[in-house]
Amino acid sequence: MSRILVTGTHSGCGKTTVTCAVLKALKDRGISLSAFKCGPDYIDPMFHRRAVGVPSHNLDPFFSDRTQMNNQLAAKSGDLCLLEGAMGYYDGAGPDGLYSSYDVARETSTPVTLVIDAKGLYASAGAILKGFLEYRDDSGIRGVIFNNASPALYEGLSVIAERLGVKPLGFLPREPKAAVESRHLGLMTAGEISDVEEKLTRLGDLAERYIDINGLLELATAAPAIYTSNRARPEMKDYSVRIGVARDEAFCFFYEENMEMLTELGCNMEFFSPLNDNRLPGDISGLYLCGGYPELYAQALSANDAMLNAVNAAIRGKMPAIAECGGFLYLHDTLDGSPMTGVIHADAYRTDKLVRFGYITLRAGVDNLLCPAGRSIRAHEFHYYDSTDSGSGFIAQKPVSNRQWPCVHATRTLYAGFPHLYFNANPAFCENFIRKAVEYESGKYT
Repeated sequence: MSRILVTGTHSGCGKTTVTCAVLKALKDRGISLSAFKCGPDYIDPMFHRRAVGVPSHNLDPFFSDRTQMNNQLAAKSGDLCLLEGAMGYYDGAGPDGLYSSYDVARETSTPVTLVIDAKGLYASAGAILKGFLEYRDDSGIRGVIFNNASPALYEGLSVIAERLGVKPLGFLPREPKAAVESRHLGLMTAGEISDVEEKLTRLGDLAERYIDINGLLELATAAPAIYTSNRARPEMKDYSVRIGVARDEAFCFFYEENMEMLTELGCNMEFFSPLNDNRLPGDISGLYLCGGYPELYAQALSANDAMLNAVNAAIRGKMPAIAECGGFLYLHDTLDGSPMTGVIHADAYRTDKLVRFGYITLRAGVDNLLCPAGRSIRAHEFHYYDSTDSGSGFIAQKPVSNRQWPCVHATRTLYAGFPHLYFNANPAFCENFIRKAVEYESGKYT
C-alpha cells in the first residue's frame, strides 16, 4: 500500500493545514485516497472528510496493537493512504513519548514527512530538522515541508534539508484566506466554517503550486509491504436493533470505527439533533450521546424543552444509554447555569485549564451496562469542564504515572462520564450495550 505520514514538530505548526492541502491536491488529480489521524482526535478527521469526501479513521497505538493498526490500513481501499500525526512527532504519554505518531510510523513501516513552521527561522530550521532526525535511531523521516515560508526563503531551506539527507518537498506560503481559527479543544470544526470549501480549494491550489506532490508520491510508493495478519477479532452476533445517535453542531465527536462496529453488530443508527429536533427517533432501543461542544450551544439546548424531557424520560425509563464527555454534560441538571436534561443531579461548569488530558485505562468497580465489575477498557479524556459529581462507577488510571481517580456514573442501563470510549479497544463493551438494547426492546426491563 502506498502511504505517507505527515507529522509536525509541535501542535500548531500547520500539519493539519498541510495535510488537507495535500489531500485536496491529490484528490483533484483523481487519486483515490484513504485518510487516518494518529491518536484520539475528532476534529482533524472532519477536515479530512471534507477535503477528500471519504471517512477518515484513527490509528492509535494506545488502543490498537501493531497487527490491528496494520490490518486497519490494509482494509482501506484507494491508491494512497495519508496519515496525519498528532501533537509533535515524538509526543505521547510521559517523557518517553509512548503511543506517539513515531510509534505509528514505526509499527506500520510508513515513511514520514515532517512539517516545520518556518516563521522566524532560517538556518535554525536545520537544527530543528537535525534534532528530529537524530532523536531516535530510525526516525523514519524521509521528507520535509516548510509551512509559512516564501519562495526566496525556501531556496535556502531546501539546501539545508538536502545537506541533512532529507528530501525537500516544498512549502506552503502564509495565506490568511485559508486559515482556520482555533478554540479550547483545537481547531474550529469543519461544519462551523461557512467558507470551508473555499478554504480547502485554496489550500489544494497552493499545494499543487508550491508542494512537490510528485516527490511525495514517490516516497509513498516506496513504502515497504505492509505487515498484516489474519488474526480475527472474536466473532460478534448480528443483532437487529435501532440506536438513536446524537449528531449535530453540538454533538459531533465520534470515532468512525465506533459507528462501523455498531453497524457490524446489525444496528440501525437513527441520527437525531438535540439542538433542532423536538423528539427522539421512533422505536429506538438505545441512546448514544457522543462528545462535542454542547457548551457553545447551552442556551439553545436548554430552550429545547421537548428534547430535554424526551431524553430524560428515555433514560429514566431504563433505555440503555452511553453518554461521553459532551453527552455527559448534556445529562446534568445544569451546564454553565443553563438547565439541561436533569438525568445526572449535578452541575457542569467551565474551568480555566484542561481538567484531565490524555490516555487512561478504565476499570469497572460495579457491574454495569458495558461490563461486569473488574473488566477494563482503554479510553481518553480531553476537557476543560468539570462536574460537581463525575461519578464513581469506574476507576481511571494514567498509563505512566499510574495516578488514579473515580469517574463515570455507571448502572446496568447507563454509562455517563467524561472518558471517551474506543470500542475496538474492547469490543465486548459495545456488544454488551447492544445486548441490553435488545433486552430493552423485548420488554425485559420494567
